[in-house]
Amino acid sequence: MPLFYQHNINENTRLGIWQIEEDESFFLKKVPLKKNVSHPHKRLQHLAGRFLLPELFNDFPIEEIIIADTKKPFLENEKYHFSISHCGDFAAAIVSGKSRVGVDVEMVTPKIGRISHKFLAPHEHEFLERVSLPEDLIKMQTLFWSAKESIFKWYSLGEVDFREYIQLRENVPSTQDTELILPFVFKKSSPIHLMVHAKIFGELILTWVV
Repeated sequence: MPLFYQHNINENTRLGIWQIEEDESFFLKKVPLKKNVSHPHKRLQHLAGRFLLPELFNDFPIEEIIIADTKKPFLENEKYHFSISHCGDFAAAIVSGKSRVGVDVEMVTPKIGRISHKFLAPHEHEFLERVSLPEDLIKMQTLFWSAKESIFKWYSLGEVDFREYIQLRENVPSTQDTELILPFVFKKSSPIHLMVHAKIFGELILTWVV
């Protein structure tokens, strides 16, 4: 089974990445396809993300998933809080029995640089330009986009301006580490300080918030 990565964050919270190598029939043995997704690869991503949930907690009731008006999937009784993300041939999920969570997975691509002005606050843009090597700038921009996506999913209520409401709280060292913790503040209402965890697998970036 291509369980690419798994991390037991604590006794109540688990995280994983599935590398998609199977066809639909593999996932449909365990996952009900309730969502009308016409594109074949997006359908595979959708199935793989849900397939991963009971891989993390084997009593996860995937057949009880409901889609909110904000398009966030949830369980009505909140037995588990969870978040799903997918990109390319990877699907990621985080599940917790206690806390709200958010997860995001991204592939590093040059197009992120063309839209960075839409999600980076001025001080974040200046920080990345100052500390990043030219060849690492796109990766760092992708990291910040992913971190903000994880916080957006953690918040789960939609209508969030990434530039204004989700900002780096303090500068972090520029490193070549594959594991990072980024201090952010979510400012849509009363400021909430959040630590975004990140793990870098070459050109694949994973971030999560608990």
